[in-house]
Amino acid sequence: MTNLRETVFKKIEDKEQRIIELRRHLHSHPELSFEEENTSQFIKDFYKDKDVKMHTDLNGQHGLVVEINGGQSGNTIALRADFDALPIKEDTGLEFASQNEGVMHACGHDAHTAYLLGVAEALIEVKEDLPGTVKIIHQHAEEVPPGGAQDILASGVLDDVDEVYGIHFFPNIDVGTIFVHKGEAFAGRSNFDMHIQGKGGHAAMPQNTNDALVAGAYFVTEAQTVVSRRIDPLESAVVSISAFEAPGGYNVIQDNVTLRGTVRYMNEDLKETLYNEINNIARGLETTFNVKVNLDYKYDYPVLYNSDKQTDAIQHILEQAQGSYVTDVVDLGPITASEDFAYYLTDKPGAFIVVGAKPVDYGVYPPHHPKMVLNEDGFQVAAKALADIALNRLTAEI
Repeated sequence: MTNLRETVFKKIEDKEQRIIELRRHLHSHPELSFEEENTSQFIKDFYKDKDVKMHTDLNGQHGLVVEINGGQSGNTIALRADFDALPIKEDTGLEFASQNEGVMHACGHDAHTAYLLGVAEALIEVKEDLPGTVKIIHQHAEEVPPGGAQDILASGVLDDVDEVYGIHFFPNIDVGTIFVHKGEAFAGRSNFDMHIQGKGGHAAMPQNTNDALVAGAYFVTEAQTVVSRRIDPLESAVVSISAFEAPGGYNVIQDNVTLRGTVRYMNEDLKETLYNEINNIARGLETTFNVKVNLDYKYDYPVLYNSDKQTDAIQHILEQAQGSYVTDVVDLGPITASEDFAYYLTDKPGAFIVVGAKPVDYGVYPPHHPKMVLNEDGFQVAAKALADIALNRLTAEI
């Protein structure tokens, strides 16, 4: 296996420029969640002359799974990358910036796809010596609920998978640093829309109105008490109001406002508690302000739980690689962002890790920012890390 690892790593190194070119093409041609027809076709074309089995049209969506059947006996390991973009107008100034107005790969899914294409190609080229089967998951629609992971799982193509692994780039972590956290690693998520219908009127005669804007403002303030007064201080939860729409003039009290918010939690048991508390506040607005409140509350991605045994195993693999492609293996604790990779981990054991891609000579901007860029040197780290994990787990005692 040592010789196979060295061979695969050499192939990944030889493909470095190819991986960068793939990423830049994908970055220039982003597509929104559930609309990734051209991206999906680009990936299919990459594999069309290769000795693999391709599973497409999974649950009627753009995601696909590529099956690499090795020539030796072993386990079945799945590796996943997502490929959807965000409704953001790019402001990076990159020469390969988005050509699709108002759409941007601002979360690194272009890079996820590119390095995994490189890993897959390297594994295909050694498939006769490869133990077991590797299933490459190219997933659509990670950003928008219900998420593409559920489509992939519902297709049944992963039913025989023993373990599943994935990586996310973070632009605020140095290249060479890999973050691994056992247990609850990414938050569960719920989103809500709230419409408050009041009675509008003249701003000089507020006594004749039922002011929806005041009710909305009260909700924004009161919602902060859900975490501070209703959640155990030893638990982790977030309630954020992300939009408040109440257009109007100086002398008009609008008769309705719309709010939007997101809720995050590191314990799945908090999901119902958080909904109940927010709903209670909404119902209280109706009594206090004599308005009608419509709360559209959606449970979204579950808490992402990295399996204990598998996380311990890959941490050992990565620590053994320190001094080569890995500089540091660290545990930064749970992350309050959410990921629909969580669905795979509710079905199969495995882990999801973070690889640093901090840019040099450019500002550091977070994911989902119009100026977010990644350091392309991090692509080799991610590719080698995922290949290292796959080769090890293909022959591991599951």
